Amino acid sequence: MAVKACFLGSARYSHPLDGTNRKKFRVLKPLGEMFVIGFSRDVYPRRFTEHAHFYLLPQIPLSTLRYMEAFVLGQLLTCWVIFRHGVRVIVTQSPYEGFAAALAKKVAGWVGCRVALVVETHGDFEESVFMQRRVVFPKLYRFLMRHVVGFTLKHADAMRTISNSTRRQLEQWVRGRPIVQFPAWTDIEVFLETGRSERNTHAPEILYTGVLIPRKGVHHLIKAFASVADHFSQARLVIVGHEENKAYAAGLKEDVEQFGLKERVKFVSVVSQEELARRMGRACTLVLPSLSEGLGRVVVEAMATGTPVVGSKVGGIQEMVQDGSTGFLVPPGDEASLAERLQWLLEHPGEAEQMGKKGHDFAQRYFSTETFVRGYGQIFDTAQTMLAENREHAP
Repeated sequence: MAVKACFLGSARYSHPLDGTNRKKFRVLKPLGEMFVIGFSRDVYPRRFTEHAHFYLLPQIPLSTLRYMEAFVLGQLLTCWVIFRHGVRVIVTQSPYEGFAAALAKKVAGWVGCRVALVVETHGDFEESVFMQRRVVFPKLYRFLMRHVVGFTLKHADAMRTISNSTRRQLEQWVRGRPIVQFPAWTDIEVFLETGRSERNTHAPEILYTGVLIPRKGVHHLIKAFASVADHFSQARLVIVGHEENKAYAAGLKEDVEQFGLKERVKFVSVVSQEELARRMGRACTLVLPSLSEGLGRVVVEAMATGTPVVGSKVGGIQEMVQDGSTGFLVPPGDEASLAERLQWLLEHPGEAEQMGKKGHDFAQRYFSTETFVRGYGQIFDTAQTMLAENREHAP
């Protein structure tokens, strides 16, 4: 049975959609009619249809106002698609965005309209926020967070996780409700097709890609690179990502200056998936030095291009990287171990190439578009079954 479902979250979308999101919603379209509530990439609200119906809130620069915007307008828009368009399944990106969806579900229930709520978790929702930026009044923040999460999960009908670690955390909060697990979306074909044709044979590049926030541990990577840079004069470090935490990003650039690496460390803003695949393909290794990570999607993307990965032994990273076979795992924050692994890869390009080939084979098995679509099909079937059961038992 085709579903009418709404995705509610803080994801940002362009208009028209970029190639990756265009493909994502195109492959989901056969499952039913999709609605998306998120943010635009600028300060202008947008409403358009491209494989799904998009309602995008303006991207207000101040995060506090953006949270309020998501809570108030996100809830109103969710109620709108429920009552105006007959949406019966809400999929929310995290327990926090889910608070607005849970309230909308209650409002719909007051007038006899039954809606199923699916709550996703893509990372450590209890601690990650404290690793991303300085939080004023952390005890109060934790108190409010626990109550928001508790309210959302109390009203959830089903859950979706992306790794074993995110599943274990969720199971500590809720029991007896269905949990569907499958990886986050990635346009894996772009990375598989790139292969090793982009290899840079002149100057070995170490690559990081991701947002620039403390939780990602990029400061540890810079210090590790500084300790091996003198031994490999041709090596370069390329850091690709959005400066989400401006103060942290500025601190990273100051570190580069202090280590005398300005000519050997390059900061690059957000790039397209095609350009990212090319950069991964020519890198000698991708490094993800996170202190906490739900899955680490860039790990499987790098593997798909045949690039070995060095990652922290946290969350979903350790579920994908086979230490010593497809890459290396290091303790989070251990700059000496990270430097040692970087040095080994730079000294053993032949062995690194073999690691990359094994990673490529793993990526082909681990993620596919079919797996992603089948996962959401299972979620929608579960939600609709629960709605039908609730109607049968309704007084």
